[in-house]
Amino acid sequence: MSRVSIYDTTLRDGSQGEGVNFSLQDKLLLTRRLDEIGVDYIEGGYPLSNPKDAEYFRAVRELPLAHAAVVAFGMTRKKTGTAAGDTGLNALLAAETPVVTIVGKTWDFHVTNVLGATLDENVAMIADSVAHCRAAGREVFYDAEHFFDGYRANPEYALRTLRAAADAGARVVILCDTNGGTMPERVAEVVARVKSELSCEVGIHCHNDCELAVANSLAAVRAGAAQVQGTMNGIGERCGNVDLVSVIANLALKYGREVLKPGSLARLTETSRYVYELANMNFRSGQPFVGQSAFAHKGGMHTHAVAKDPATYEHIAPEAVGNERRILVSELSGHSTILTKTTKYAVSHDKALMTKILGAVQDLEHAGYEFEAAEASFDLLVKKAAGLYTPWFERAAYRVNIEAGADGAPTTEATVKLHVGGRVEHTVSEGDGPVNALDGALRKALVPNFPRLDEMQLVDYKVRVVNAKAGTAARVRVVIESRDGTDVWGTVGVSENVIEASWLALVDSIEYKLFKDEEQSAK
Repeated sequence: MSRVSIYDTTLRDGSQGEGVNFSLQDKLLLTRRLDEIGVDYIEGGYPLSNPKDAEYFRAVRELPLAHAAVVAFGMTRKKTGTAAGDTGLNALLAAETPVVTIVGKTWDFHVTNVLGATLDENVAMIADSVAHCRAAGREVFYDAEHFFDGYRANPEYALRTLRAAADAGARVVILCDTNGGTMPERVAEVVARVKSELSCEVGIHCHNDCELAVANSLAAVRAGAAQVQGTMNGIGERCGNVDLVSVIANLALKYGREVLKPGSLARLTETSRYVYELANMNFRSGQPFVGQSAFAHKGGMHTHAVAKDPATYEHIAPEAVGNERRILVSELSGHSTILTKTTKYAVSHDKALMTKILGAVQDLEHAGYEFEAAEASFDLLVKKAAGLYTPWFERAAYRVNIEAGADGAPTTEATVKLHVGGRVEHTVSEGDGPVNALDGALRKALVPNFPRLDEMQLVDYKVRVVNAKAGTAARVRVVIESRDGTDVWGTVGVSENVIEASWLALVDSIEYKLFKDEEQSAK
């Protein structure tokens, strides 16, 4: 079983995605996490581009990495001057990484129209840059930018640029589908041709503009590519880079190729979500292998079959990539769905209880509730139906007041009165809006009694009108997503009053956290 090396460029190419920004500490934390699972190469950035990247390469030398090689990224020398005197190449070497990646032009259109160089000058720039870094003792990878477009326009010249890099000492030449417009069969054909022309290893670097980056990367590996470059979760410029999560899972589980460290595949989901958290991005629920919906089952026929044998509707065991099976509850559910969904609870699975739970779900969904994105609220519903629910606190009253100041800017204040442990807690908090203010007042009242609530944060808030024809008297459904250090959960509230609907979802979220912590402490 031959190994495919995984080259992660989340910290550079991934950070070029819209809305993505990693701090220096984020970059160091992610470097350690990627090293732990056995990523082979971690591209830290372009040392000359900004002070943060330069500082990263100084700081990363202090990390006790066990597996990964850190890579500095740079460009070929300028058209005029020498490699030895080139500022960019000198910064690349000053990063003191064991591996450097140099990107150069392979498309004649770019050489003449962007670089303003002749075709021969570009070949010399590539050869000089690679040779200079090799002479300095670095392992060199050459990224052939726009290779597939260049090969289509002028195949002989595109191959000539690759030979210049290989002859100058590049250990791997990486074929880049920079515009993301190449089809899988074409990728396979071209990679096979390049493999037959070069003595060095070939890699692949795909962008996802046609939603084919994973397919193209797998096609390249099957045609002989030994390295895949990409980003975790596929973040990156425009439509993103290839998603290394899917590449790794497919190579390991579908093609039997060796990737990562032994045993690390089961950490894929954890690592994917860690990257989302560092990048301050919401999880992509439908993401293959690691998304929350990747192994979620809703239809009664599906859930009934999965309860008998998961292989009926799952192509792999979710545990293989660190994910979990989810049985979604809705008004479409039957007894088998409820039975499967409640197996994790210490409740009797008699038909009467299952009918009671199913009836409650159908009644609430008729009133506007949905539990597909609010499993925490469903968990509380089951506890209530089974007689396992004791409230952690009870509401006495709450009030939300919004005033416009002299400058016209609104000020929101929430007051909450709760019964907690035989005492009355009366707190007030200001916020950016009514939900933020209510959340603040609730926390002030509850954190002294339940300190672990400090770990919890609200990460998403959605409002939807349920019965729009009722106009301003319509019911609204509020769904809140919350997170602590280990889990993400959703809760729901429905009311004609958006503040009340928000309150119901907030209280469910807090109570779920308290029950979850109690159950974990009891284990």
